[in-house]
Amino acid sequence: MEYSTFGRHVAIDTWGVQFDLLNDAEFLKKEMIEAAEACGATVLSVQAKQFSPQGATVLVLLSESHLSIHTYPERGFAALDCYTCGETVDPQLAIDYMVSVLKPEKIYAKKLVRGIGELQVEEPVVKVPDMVKK
Repeated sequence: MEYSTFGRHVAIDTWGVQFDLLNDAEFLKKEMIEAAEACGATVLSVQAKQFSPQGATVLVLLSESHLSIHTYPERGFAALDCYTCGETVDPQLAIDYMVSVLKPEKIYAKKLVRGIGELQVEEPVVKVPDMVKK
């Protein structure tokens, strides 16, 4: 059987996120698992780290690749990315889920289409709550 090398990688920076949401590794872990499931991915394992005095990192290892977040609560900032191989799991759905949870004031996003030759950079259409400004 031959497998496709096609993949999509969505990376976003979120600003203006509530401190308490970004400073709770267990909360983020739970929501990141939900985000992975929302896009149809298969979760293999999860690592979460709460930093002192603040901040968190969560990495969700997927059969299809990964979903990650790294936070700076004191700045209201979180960096998220999701990469999935194949055409059946859409990483944008995981990102959209996390945006709906975090409710940032601003978002900056890029999408890479990979595995088809030259990398293609696109502006993803992030589905965000009405209050978010891009």
